[in-house]
Amino acid sequence: MAIGSRRELFVDGFLIQRLAGARRVLHHPTPQEIALVHDAPWEGSGSGYHSVFQDGSLYRMYYKAWHLDVSGGKLNTGAHPLYCCYAESDDGVHWRKPKLGLFEFRGSKDNNIVMVSGKIGKVDADAGHPAVFRDDNPDCPHDARYKAILRSRGPRGLLAFKSPDGLHWSPMADGPVITEGAFDSQNLAFWDPVRHEYRAYWRIFTSGVTTEKVWKPAGVRAIRTATSKDFLHWGPHADLTYEDSPPEHLYTNQIKSYYRAPHIFIGFPTRYVERGWSDSMRALPELEHRKLRAAAHVRYGTALTEGLLMSSRDGVHFERWNEAFLRPGIQRPGTWNYGQQYIAWHLVETHSALPGAPNELSLYASESYWTGTSSELRRYTLRVDGFVSVQAPMAGGELVTKLITFSGQRLRLNFSTSAAGQIRVELQGPDGRPIPGFALADCNEVFGDELERCVTWKGGSDLSRLAGQPVRLRFALRDADLYSFRFTA
Repeated sequence: MAIGSRRELFVDGFLIQRLAGARRVLHHPTPQEIALVHDAPWEGSGSGYHSVFQDGSLYRMYYKAWHLDVSGGKLNTGAHPLYCCYAESDDGVHWRKPKLGLFEFRGSKDNNIVMVSGKIGKVDADAGHPAVFRDDNPDCPHDARYKAILRSRGPRGLLAFKSPDGLHWSPMADGPVITEGAFDSQNLAFWDPVRHEYRAYWRIFTSGVTTEKVWKPAGVRAIRTATSKDFLHWGPHADLTYEDSPPEHLYTNQIKSYYRAPHIFIGFPTRYVERGWSDSMRALPELEHRKLRAAAHVRYGTALTEGLLMSSRDGVHFERWNEAFLRPGIQRPGTWNYGQQYIAWHLVETHSALPGAPNELSLYASESYWTGTSSELRRYTLRVDGFVSVQAPMAGGELVTKLITFSGQRLRLNFSTSAAGQIRVELQGPDGRPIPGFALADCNEVFGDELERCVTWKGGSDLSRLAGQPVRLRFALRDADLYSFRFTA
């Protein structure tokens, strides 16, 4: 297979021919500070469905503003209408809510509301289910540089919105542009820079009826996708399939092209599990509030949520890790409840808190959801490309790739070893024999911890004479992790 100079990750087994003494390991984000508290009167305990992206030197965030409470055994969602609010940051760490002055809330425009629910032109928008992105389509007109998918309040479906500045929004069509689905989640769409098309993902149920007139969902919450050339006319849909995963409720999908390897789609779906009452459930945080929610419906108090990791090469068939990517974590107030660990759409790159260290990935996830008068968004960090590694113990292990062709002159690794560990790389021909000059014995040992280290052999690092020829890569690891690799000029 031709990989050219693109970066390859190990979030799936696509390139792996053989593993011996090594295995793929799922890594987990590290919790950091609370990035944002949704405590304004127009926000509340049900705020969520965050969209996060970097826009030049500015980080932008859009989210649902909503309040939930339970009294007298009944759920109350009518404290205020559903809004879409906006926050921004200069570093992805410290966030502010600008006073936009766009929409009135209880007599004042001194707020960060950027979209409101209701009639806008000929559409009836639900601003509380937003997914916002910057459109990097080179043919995108200026007045549609920012786009959003919102749920329609009627007729059922998804609405397409555009904006020239990310603040002033208008509908792109007089009605829903996608109509076959349930849509009761954060539905989203984005520009795919590799395939030069828009791709959307949205909520469905695997059985039952979820039409305009009949709402009787059954089966499990699942995900549907389709593509479009213009964001308005969408082709035939397909329901997502999985490599080796059981049917589970996936509450959100959070899929997007990974910016460092855009040929790979990476998603952070929310796993939703109804566990019912038990001694363990009663041992979880905030029991009295859990009982209060359960008085309205048992699942409100006993369902749990967490973040998963999945990836795809074609946008339809995914490899989903069945183990949690972002667990509820150590028990503390605001955790282990329905609504926690909904990962924002999507990740961004931020500076490390360690002086001199390279940038890292920041992800954001909800907590303290539905447990008081506000909800919170916590930032998590992860090594760049650090979702999954091929890992071997000190006893040693090997990874051999399938036959590939590449372009470029040098091989660079994102890796980590112990002080005593190492990685060596061998290039093999189609017959499995080492190419002279590039055998394991010729490779200078690689050790350290770096995002992009050039591999060298006794004869140097220049691989240009092998470019375009079918080769296999054999990685020999000892107490080491390999996260990604690529060939460069």
